[in-house]
Amino acid sequence: MWYYLGMKGENKQTAKHVVTRFAPSPTGYFHIGGYRTAIFAYLYAKHNEGKFILRIEDTDKERNKKEYEDNILESLKWIGLEYDKFYRQSENIERHKNIIRELLQKGSAYISKEEAKDGSGAIKEIVRFKNPNKVVEIHDLIRGTVVINTTDLGDFVIARNIEDPLYHLAVVIDDWDEGVTHVIRGEEHISNTPRQILMLEALGAPIPVYAHLPLVLAPDRSKLSKRKGALPLTDYREMGYLPEALLNTMALIGWNPGTEQEIFALEELIKVFDLSKVQKGGAIFNPIKLDWINKEHIKLLPMTIIQEEIGKRISKSEFLISKDMLQKLTPIIFDRINKWSDVDEMIKAGELDYFFNTPEYDKEGLVWKKLKDNADRFALTKGYLEKVYELLHEIPESGFNHESVKFTLSNYAEEKGRGEVLWPLRFALSGLEKSPDPFTLAPILGKGETLSRIEKAIKKLSK
Repeated sequence: MWYYLGMKGENKQTAKHVVTRFAPSPTGYFHIGGYRTAIFAYLYAKHNEGKFILRIEDTDKERNKKEYEDNILESLKWIGLEYDKFYRQSENIERHKNIIRELLQKGSAYISKEEAKDGSGAIKEIVRFKNPNKVVEIHDLIRGTVVINTTDLGDFVIARNIEDPLYHLAVVIDDWDEGVTHVIRGEEHISNTPRQILMLEALGAPIPVYAHLPLVLAPDRSKLSKRKGALPLTDYREMGYLPEALLNTMALIGWNPGTEQEIFALEELIKVFDLSKVQKGGAIFNPIKLDWINKEHIKLLPMTIIQEEIGKRISKSEFLISKDMLQKLTPIIFDRINKWSDVDEMIKAGELDYFFNTPEYDKEGLVWKKLKDNADRFALTKGYLEKVYELLHEIPESGFNHESVKFTLSNYAEEKGRGEVLWPLRFALSGLEKSPDPFTLAPILGKGETLSRIEKAIKKLSK
């Protein structure tokens, strides 16, 4: 039986010499839910000038893989979470065995002969903890005081045999030996906590402060899973997200500082992080919010870095781009992306083709929508473009820029109609119904190419 007594608040003295840990198992690639726990544990430790431990819980030999451990280490390094100490649970196995023997000697555990569950009929000797059947209080920093009657747990298993301890025992011993003062983990571990407290009491070990974080949910409020956007952190790196943005986004899943601020550097998060402001209910991971936060972090980068990253993506394509053209194109591309891989998608979709190749199109696309039913639509459009060609031809090559093109065409566009004049010009330059305005396009293409494309459009309309 469980019941809550509500929040009592954290005793400030317990915040001294804080030691937290992140203890993943290398049995698969970790996703947002797991690393959100690492971030909260890290921020809490650093906010209290404490230590953050990484412990790889690698005792499941059948499922553990080196590549998964490497992925964990690589991911933490990428998002900037530096751990103060590193442990592997498998290196503590002798210590775990000794504790089993100690519990057996003290009468806090016993060997139980039971039939194997594999249907073989074999008898196995497993180690069970002798449950004192008492009421246990968990002082949870997020959920308040939780009171549990442990009678329903029975005498639970702590080892398959004397030589093979299970998770519940190993994690308790490791936390004790490593000086963990605050166990910050997902709410799915709440059911483990009373067992672990009973073992700590039997061993005479200090009981850490617990904080159980809400589940991370998909946008439809289902549990986050691989099918619902739960990707390894390194996948986000490959998609071109900034580590600062992913860290920022994950820190805001189920927590907020109580202010309007949403964009944080790591140092700022450390300064304001407060576990009492973590929500109790499930917290949604929103990819759209991640894109927005990533764009805000990209905006903080020097334009030279932005230009360099965009240039790298274009250079991998078939396009040859000059430094001058890249400089002109960068603001346009930057305006339309949230992450670096969006540049790849633009290239793949052909959205940048017209900057490098003269577009092909049907002449009907040159006609402004209000002229579509006009029998003289081609002749009228041709006339507008001929005048545009004449006006732009007068601009010196050295002064062919956004301001001069706009100034030169504005009066004529106002006189004849902005759509009638500017639509066919933009379409002649891009061949697309959606593209930047002609004042932006023309200087990027250059005077010569601009006039050449207008001339091509006039010829199409003449046929």
